[in-house]
Amino acid sequence: MESHISAADAVETFADMIERVRSHGDVFVVEREGEPICRIEPIVPARRTVRDLVRLLQAAPRPDDGYLDAVEEIAQNQPMLPETPWER
Repeated sequence: MESHISAADAVETFADMIERVRSHGDVFVVEREGEPICRIEPIVPARRTVRDLVRLLQAAPRPDDGYLDAVEEIAQNQPMLPETPWER
């Protein structure tokens, strides 16, 4: 989750911010006078679970019928692969 925070608030809550970055993978954009100055984020991606993936997929927009028709057409019109020259 990305949060925007003022530089003054970042100073007051720095220890809490760092803990949230470490334990939850939160990202903070520090701003001064409304202008983004820096981003505080984990060095490595946060651990994700299958439940997180399911939530992401459920929140993603559904493709429209035109998209699904195009994917099906492309899949049906793929050229055949040449036979392998190696023995099986």
